[in-house]
Amino acid sequence: MSYSQVICLGEALVDRLGPIGSKYDFKDSYNDFLGGAPANVACGLAKLGIKSSFIGCLGNDLIGKNFLDLFNLCGVNTSALQIHETLPSRIVLVARDDLGERSFGGFLGNKDNIFADQNLDIDIFNKISPNIMSNASWLVTGTIPLATENSRKVTKLIVNDAIKYGLKIAIDVNWRPTFWNINSASDDGPDMKTSKLIYSFLESANLLKLSREEAFWFFNSDDPVQIVKSLSQKPNIIVTDGANPIKWLFGDICGQTNTLLPSNIVDTTGAGDSFLSGFIYKLFSNSSENINNLDINSMITFAAACGALVCQGAGAIDSQPSCLEVEKFLSSFNN
Repeated sequence: MSYSQVICLGEALVDRLGPIGSKYDFKDSYNDFLGGAPANVACGLAKLGIKSSFIGCLGNDLIGKNFLDLFNLCGVNTSALQIHETLPSRIVLVARDDLGERSFGGFLGNKDNIFADQNLDIDIFNKISPNIMSNASWLVTGTIPLATENSRKVTKLIVNDAIKYGLKIAIDVNWRPTFWNINSASDDGPDMKTSKLIYSFLESANLLKLSREEAFWFFNSDDPVQIVKSLSQKPNIIVTDGANPIKWLFGDICGQTNTLLPSNIVDTTGAGDSFLSGFIYKLFSNSSENINNLDINSMITFAAACGALVCQGAGAIDSQPSCLEVEKFLSSFNN
């Protein structure tokens, strides 16, 4: 079993994208893309040259087979990927407005909305946990697995296991109300109970990425300095805000970095995941022990370029860049 530098834990699913300007009544006009934030990050890291593993569960169906093929093509370690014999893989309806910005509707694949990604078996994982955890440096996850009881329990156990092995924890909040309440609107925030549950989970983070909206929902502020004051781990913080500057805090260094806009936005699905992949890649490639403001700004800029490039194509994974493509993109802004 080959070792991994980064482990990605959570959902792998299909994003069913309707045409630009569509709502959720796609009929026969749609395209399916393999996605799910942790799966996206695992593939993004692998394309940048970081050895990654994916921990999750898929159905014994065509989607599951296609993911196995994709992970193998990208070079993602699938030794911790489980296949559920009875529950299907999840299909998520994704509408896009005229600017390519997406919103999430309901699910397809099971009339009861119970899917394989919610049913990772901890006993099966525990048998291989030492092999997966012993050489890794980071575990990346989000909050979607917290939305159902079994998945929440398993996710917390695996995160605690990773901490025992000395891994750092990166959490992308990635709030998606539909996963918590199928009747929610795509722009609904969390209720008080859910907010407390997620807030408690964020205490595990060494690196916390969240959008401006998520920052206000969970911390009543988009100021990284204020956010970190309420978290005992004192994680590094990244706050994104669409095309607006990215705010960040690393240790005692606070700043903001401009985003990079692609010439043509087709679909923003997976942009944040590609950003996170790019940033974690830069953490590995930066050998300086005394990181400074310029270093962090450069790392964030590289990550922003990764996110921008994904927006130029449909789906979250197909458009993920290599390092060479990122550097070429960045050079176009410097000339």
